[in-house]
Parts: sequence; structure tokens; C-alpha cells
Amino acid sequence: MLRALCPVETLYVGQRSRAVLSTALRGRVDAGALSAAFDAVTRAHPSLRTRIVPDGDGFALRLLDEAERPRLATRTGTEEDAWATELNTPLPVGGPLSRAVLVSAPEGEEHLFVLSVDHTITDGHSSIALNNEIWDRYRALVEGEAGPGAGAADARGDSGYSRHATASSASGAPDASGALKASGALEAAVEEPGWPVPVSRLLPDADETATAAYLARRVEETRAHPVELLPYDVPPGSGDGRIEVCRLTFDEERTTRLRHSARQAGVSVHALICAVLLITARRRLAGDEPRTLGCLSPVDLRSRLSPPLSAAVMVPAVTTHRQAVEVGGQADPVALARTVHARLSDFVAGDGPHHEMRITPEIPRNPALQLATVIATNMGVVAGPRLPDGLQATDVRLAPAREQYFPQAGRSPVMACVVSFEGRLAIEFPYFTACFSPSFVGALRDEVQDGLAAFADAAEPAAAPAS
Repeated sequence: MLRALCPVETLYVGQRSRAVLSTALRGRVDAGALSAAFDAVTRAHPSLRTRIVPDGDGFALRLLDEAERPRLATRTGTEEDAWATELNTPLPVGGPLSRAVLVSAPEGEEHLFVLSVDHTITDGHSSIALNNEIWDRYRALVEGEAGPGAGAADARGDSGYSRHATASSASGAPDASGALKASGALEAAVEEPGWPVPVSRLLPDADETATAAYLARRVEETRAHPVELLPYDVPPGSGDGRIEVCRLTFDEERTTRLRHSARQAGVSVHALICAVLLITARRRLAGDEPRTLGCLSPVDLRSRLSPPLSAAVMVPAVTTHRQAVEVGGQADPVALARTVHARLSDFVAGDGPHHEMRITPEIPRNPALQLATVIATNMGVVAGPRLPDGLQATDVRLAPAREQYFPQAGRSPVMACVVSFEGRLAIEFPYFTACFSPSFVGALRDEVQDGLAAFADAAEPAAAPAS
């Protein structure tokens, strides 16, 4: 059975990028119950048990055989080694688009659960919701509740789910070996739980002329204002690299203070983070004069689709906003944050997000449409998993990883993945060691931390509201 990928989803096929979400745990974990919970979630979300296959001029998702579907893997090891190993273990080409691993310390009281999902079928919001759904089902199993995870499954409702396969799966489309599918494909398609509807099909109707004009304007903007990237500090040919992540964290009190300072300045926390990132990046370029830098902000589309999608729906429902700004060596972070905030707010308030999604197929031909000096994702404030008594989540992390890096390019954007689990800010800086060195990214992280801490610590303690 096939489900054709839409243009937005197809963009991720070549990137080989994935969301890597980890939950550090203290206490006893019933590996059998966790395995059953993961199996139940993969049954509820067909995309998790698929592979990507060619489909005409594009690609499609193809359900895996029962023996091939992903299962929970368990092993013994340390949290640090487990995180590094999973970051650097790709989802296999032609294999499952999801992986779940539980790594336990030898004494059995410390664990790390790592969930990896291909970005072709997920975004940050749905990967977080998926992780929480797994633990909801686990909690129901170990506490003996009937119908574990029913609430999470029911929350999908009709928001973007189809009870039938796409036309390609019902019409005898060739499978990976080129043979026609069996005549019972249509019956199987009807019985299969609903595929998530591609985001491209949920966009409102648009005037093709307006979309073409939007594309022309965007292309002209990128030509008129080319942005600078950060040069790699690792010499070419220095050997094989690996994915590492440098991390910045604030406790709940300092996070609350930062939000208060942002409100006082009339900007969002996201805009403030972007401004500090841009100024920190500017310090890595020569001279003191203004330089044109780019800031790319992913924008969640779920509330802007028809019907709106809940975070439980497993699709990449995100577009981007790119802006070019002039940043001098002595730039004022508040003024820069106000510029970033105003431009992003205008974009979100208008029809820009829908237009940006529609021109996605043009990105491979015009990569400058998404070229930026800094990329700042932001999931906002989200809840962590709800666990049974006797088991505690000591940390939750979300970081992107991909399989293709290009040291030979000599320069690239830097990425910051921002998420506040349970009201505590964390910024993950993923990088490839054949491009940027740990000392380079560590120094960048420290400067960003100092810049944000200056705003957080300027807030009066009494003025900071409760989280």
C-alpha cells in the first residue's frame, strides 16, 4: 500500500533529516510495557511503520511488512554514549522512518529513551506529541488502565486523517520491485487506519497569479540582499566528522525572567533569541561595518490549515520565514529584536505562510530562498511526558540531525533548536565536527547564553510572573 508524498514532504526526502527526542529517566522502567506502548503507537500512526519508495516522478510511503516494522530496541550503556550514538545512527535508507531505543545503566535505575523520526513524516510539534503519547500508553499499561492511550488517539479526530489510501495505492501502483500490487490492494487500503492527509491538500484555495508574484518577489529579494554565512573553522580534509550538540539551558526562574524582559521590550522571546544569535554570528565576521545576515524562522501551520491539525497528526506542518537584516559590530540587541519581531509578525498575520508553503517545490531550484546565517527553530513552552509513580523524567531534549553535511562548502548557517520543556528554556546547537569545532560552537553558545542572561537578570524578581 502506497501513500504519495506531497511536494512539501518530498523536500525532506533528499535532506535525510530527522527529529531526535530523548527522555532521561530515573527509576524502574518495564521494558516489556514500553515495547507494547511503542507497538501500539506505531499501529495508531501508519507513517511510523513505512519506508520511502519511488512513485512515478515522486516518492511515496509504503507500509512495511510485519517483520520489518520498527520495534523497541534495548541495551545497556551510559546516557552520554546513548545520546551520541543515536545522533550518529541514521535511519536506514529504505528502512523504517522511526526508531525507538531504551538504554539503561548497568544498575538499572538510570535510563535514556531516544525516539528518532524522519522529518518526511514529522515536525517538532508532532514528534514531541508522539513521545508524550508513547509515555501516556506506557503509564496506562503499568497502572492497569483499560484502553491505554485512547485519549491520545481520539484527539486526532478528523483533523487531517483519511480513512482511505491515496489513488496511487488503490490503482495497482508498482511496488519497490516494479511488480503490480495484488488485486486485493483496494480492500487492504480501506481496512488500513487512516493516513494523515498531506499538508499541501489542506491549504486554502489560492490565486495562482498571486503565488507566482510572491515567488518572483522572494527570488528578487534573495538576489538583491544575499546573506553571509559563517566560515568553517575546521580545515578541509581533516577527517570524518560526527554530529555533536552543544547545549544552553536556563532554569524555570531565569526563563520566566527572560520572558518578562522580552514583554517589557515589546518583543517575543523568539525575536530576542534571534537577535542575540545574529549579533553573536556577526562577531565571527571581520570588520565593524554592517553586514547582511539572514535569519530563518520555522512557522507552525497547524492552526492555519482547514481543518486545523492537532499536534498528534504525524505530518511536517511547518513553513519558514526568512529575513535579511543589516547587523553592525555594535548592534543593539533590543532594536534588532524589534526588527525581527515586526517582520515575522507581519508575515504570520498575512498570507505569507500559505504562499511560502506553496512555493516549496521551487526551493531545490532556488536554494537561496531558505539560505540564512542563523536558523532558529522554536517549539515554545511544551509539556514533558506524564509518567507513573516511581519513574521520573530528569531531562527531555529535542535536536535535529541529518545525514548529509558538506565540509567542502567552507561555510554554512548555524542552527539553534529552541524548546522550553515544563517552562525551562533549552537551546540545542547541533553541528558536524568536520565543519565546526567543539570549541567554536562552545564559544558561540557561551556568548548567546551571556547575551540572554543579561536580559533575564535585568528583570526585577518581583515583577516576574509565575510560570
